Amino acid sequence: MTQLAFLKTARRLVIKIGSSTLTYSSGKLNLYQLERLVREIADLKNQGLEIIIVTSGAVGAGMGKMGLVKRPKNIPEKQALAAIGQGILMHMYEKFFGEYDLTVAQILLTREDFVHRERYLNARNTLLTLLNFDVIPIINENDTVAFEEIKFGDNDTLAALVAGLVDADLLILLSDIDGLYTHDPRKTKSAILIKIVEEITSEIMVAAGGAGSKLGSGGMLTKIEAAKISGNSGVPLLILNGSREGIMRQVISGFNPGTLFLPREDRLNMRKTWIAVASKIEGILYVDEGAAEALGQKGKSLLPSGIKNIEGDFERGCVVKVIGEKGEIARGIVNYSAQEIKQIKGCQSWQIETILGYKDYDEVIHRNNLTLKI
Repeated sequence: MTQLAFLKTARRLVIKIGSSTLTYSSGKLNLYQLERLVREIADLKNQGLEIIIVTSGAVGAGMGKMGLVKRPKNIPEKQALAAIGQGILMHMYEKFFGEYDLTVAQILLTREDFVHRERYLNARNTLLTLLNFDVIPIINENDTVAFEEIKFGDNDTLAALVAGLVDADLLILLSDIDGLYTHDPRKTKSAILIKIVEEITSEIMVAAGGAGSKLGSGGMLTKIEAAKISGNSGVPLLILNGSREGIMRQVISGFNPGTLFLPREDRLNMRKTWIAVASKIEGILYVDEGAAEALGQKGKSLLPSGIKNIEGDFERGCVVKVIGEKGEIARGIVNYSAQEIKQIKGCQSWQIETILGYKDYDEVIHRNNLTLKI
């Protein structure tokens, strides 16, 4: 199979439609663009593909309704505009997809829905059931209730998490640019489009640059971060120019008209993906050089003997960072509370029962519940 042959066989697609694609610079919805994208997606559905849409545009639609031309910076105003615009946005999706006899379902998510394991699994089950019903889920961040600390920050991250959540075959990010360039093509005429990224290097991060348009909250940098998340779930990510007609049809024909980020071959399972990118960090374990090597290079579990210090007040089952002398090594689910680890740190596993009066596990974090840093 050639490097692009899998595009022809992709059957479950997550398509993220950005604000810059859905709205004019005035903030009002670009109905022509939206209608065209719906027509293309309906055609993909007719070919037997499963589609999940992650949409931006609620705040922009609210701006247009209220006659605002500048995106507000404070959270209450953003939430109010999202509340106004979300209904407008979904009404248009329902109207346009209804013309092709397709049913859509609205799903609003916050980071909390990914942080809590039970809610994470509930979201997965709901999405898979909707796909079984031949419905197109349309997902947006719940901007009306999300506070800064629980926000995704941009829908690129949300789309990447959703792609891993549903085991998608391909994640497509529709933007206002053809893909990732060696330099900003709006400033450098000699900029070259990077067609395939096999590994996200420091050079790739430099090429990503800064934030995007005034209507969107993300830029190329957030798309690179999304590629890291989806790549670790084994999902390839493709950045495309959403204003180019028929571009998604080209993709499923095996053509790459944008920038394709290839995933890691040893994809993380759903549990380890959740640990790595979706879970809430409750504390930190600082480890010595021997433990760092055992975790990072030998695939071992974290034993109490390698722990030097602890930060945070957490219970069993919480997710913590593991940090060595050179920085973060991994994240994992602890078998013991912070108070218990403080008592057994630096000790051998056989000493746990003597110190605590019981021993449920030899390991503080078992390797099955540990994910190395992305």
